[in-house]
Amino acid sequence: MPALFHLAFPVHDLAAAKRFYVDGLGCVLGRESSTAVTFGLAGHQLTAHLSATPIASQKGIYPRHFGLVLTREEEWQTVADRAQAKRLTFYQQPRRRFPGTRIEHRTFFLEDPSGNLLEFKYYVHESAIFGERDYTAVGDSE
Repeated sequence: MPALFHLAFPVHDLAAAKRFYVDGLGCVLGRESSTAVTFGLAGHQLTAHLSATPIASQKGIYPRHFGLVLTREEEWQTVADRAQAKRLTFYQQPRRRFPGTRIEHRTFFLEDPSGNLLEFKYYVHESAIFGERDYTAVGDSE
């Protein structure tokens, strides 16, 4: 089995997190306790931990967000369509970044009930995922 990515993040309401990640995004539900719940997102492990302290919301998409880089545009569109159909909160609507360049990609951001931001993107040129080092743009300038 290849290595899996794990991410732990804070939430203020486990039931709301389950609705968003399982019912909304279609994640696989994993183990649960009174203080945490585990989800499977595209085969990777996410763990939402109940936070007793307020979760600071950030202004804009930086510095913190997580998500998926989808390798087929149809997969990206399916996730976007599901998010719209499930009435998930879009922090940024689907759009194209850097059109006409080697780093062109489609992207959108969702916001979970605790204010965590998730980005879903698809690169037109797969080489842009880890390459295209001649381009210095990484994300938007905010």
